[in-house]
Amino acid sequence: MDAHADPGYMRHKQDYLKRLRRIEGQARGLQRMVEEEKYCIDILTQISAMTRALQSVSLALLEDHLGHCVVHAAAAGGQEAEDKIAEAAEAIARLVRS
Repeated sequence: MDAHADPGYMRHKQDYLKRLRRIEGQARGLQRMVEEEKYCIDILTQISAMTRALQSVSLALLEDHLGHCVVHAAAAGGQEAEDKIAEAAEAIARLVRS
Protein backbone atom coordinates (compact mmCIF):
# COMPACT_ATOMS: atom_id res chain seq x y z
CA MET A 1 0.00 0.00 0.00
CA ASP A 2 1.18 3.55 -0.80
CA ALA A 3 2.32 5.27 2.39
CA HIS A 4 0.65 8.49 1.24
CA ALA A 5 -2.65 6.98 0.03
CA ASP A 6 -4.71 8.28 2.96
CA PRO A 7 -3.47 11.72 4.04
CA GLY A 8 -4.22 12.73 7.60
CA TYR A 9 -5.67 16.08 6.53
CA MET A 10 -8.61 14.61 4.60
CA ARG A 11 -11.11 15.47 7.37
CA HIS A 12 -10.14 19.12 7.00
CA LYS A 13 -9.39 19.21 3.27
CA GLN A 14 -12.03 21.82 2.43
CA ASP A 15 -10.87 24.04 5.31
CA TYR A 16 -7.28 23.84 4.08
CA LEU A 17 -8.31 24.64 0.52
CA LYS A 18 -10.31 27.64 1.73
CA ARG A 19 -7.36 28.93 3.76
CA LEU A 20 -4.91 28.37 0.91
CA ARG A 21 -7.18 30.21 -1.52
CA ARG A 22 -7.27 33.13 0.91
CA ILE A 23 -3.45 33.08 1.04
CA GLU A 24 -3.36 32.98 -2.76
CA GLY A 25 -5.51 36.11 -2.75
CA GLN A 26 -3.09 37.74 -0.33
CA ALA A 27 -0.21 36.96 -2.71
CA ARG A 28 -2.10 38.56 -5.60
CA GLY A 29 -2.78 41.56 -3.37
CA LEU A 30 0.93 41.87 -2.62
CA GLN A 31 1.74 41.83 -6.33
CA ARG A 32 -0.83 44.54 -6.89
CA MET A 33 0.64 46.63 -4.05
CA VAL A 34 4.09 46.47 -5.66
CA GLU A 35 2.67 47.26 -9.10
CA GLU A 36 0.88 50.27 -7.60
CA GLU A 37 4.07 51.29 -5.76
CA LYS A 38 2.49 51.24 -2.30
CA TYR A 39 4.42 52.21 0.81
CA CYS A 40 7.13 49.69 1.80
CA ILE A 41 5.92 49.24 5.37
CA ASP A 42 2.38 48.49 4.17
CA ILE A 43 3.74 45.77 1.88
CA LEU A 44 5.89 44.34 4.68
CA THR A 45 2.85 44.28 6.97
CA GLN A 46 0.91 42.27 4.41
CA ILE A 47 3.84 39.90 3.90
CA SER A 48 3.91 39.33 7.65
CA ALA A 49 0.17 38.53 7.65
CA MET A 50 0.62 36.10 4.77
CA THR A 51 3.57 34.44 6.50
CA ARG A 52 1.51 33.96 9.68
CA ALA A 53 -1.33 32.46 7.61
CA LEU A 54 1.07 29.98 5.97
CA GLN A 55 2.56 29.09 9.34
CA SER A 56 -0.92 28.45 10.71
CA VAL A 57 -1.73 26.08 7.84
CA SER A 58 1.64 24.37 8.28
CA LEU A 59 1.07 23.76 11.98
CA ALA A 60 -2.43 22.44 11.41
CA LEU A 61 -1.18 20.05 8.70
CA LEU A 62 1.61 18.91 11.00
CA GLU A 63 -0.90 18.25 13.77
CA ASP A 64 -3.04 16.20 11.38
CA HIS A 65 0.03 14.29 10.20
CA LEU A 66 1.13 13.48 13.74
CA GLY A 67 -2.38 12.52 14.84
CA HIS A 68 -3.06 10.31 11.85
CA CYS A 69 -0.04 9.13 9.87
CA VAL A 70 2.47 8.94 12.70
CA VAL A 71 -0.01 7.38 15.13
CA HIS A 72 -0.94 4.68 12.60
CA ALA A 73 2.71 3.98 11.81
CA ALA A 74 3.57 3.82 15.52
CA ALA A 75 0.78 1.30 16.04
CA ALA A 76 2.23 -0.81 13.20
CA GLY A 77 5.69 -0.51 14.74
CA GLY A 78 8.97 -1.46 13.17
CA GLN A 79 10.72 0.42 10.40
CA GLU A 80 7.53 2.17 9.27
CA ALA A 81 7.18 3.77 12.70
CA GLU A 82 10.82 4.84 12.76
CA ASP A 83 10.54 6.29 9.25
CA LYS A 84 7.39 8.29 10.06
CA ILE A 85 8.87 9.67 13.26
CA ALA A 86 12.06 10.71 11.45
CA GLU A 87 10.00 12.26 8.65
CA ALA A 88 7.93 14.22 11.18
CA ALA A 89 11.06 15.39 13.00
CA GLU A 90 12.52 16.64 9.72
CA ALA A 91 9.29 18.49 8.91
CA ILE A 92 9.31 20.12 12.34
CA ALA A 93 12.95 21.16 11.86
CA ARG A 94 12.07 22.76 8.50
CA LEU A 95 9.20 24.67 10.09
CA VAL A 96 11.39 25.88 12.92
CA ARG A 97 14.04 27.13 10.48
CA SER A 98 11.51 28.96 8.30
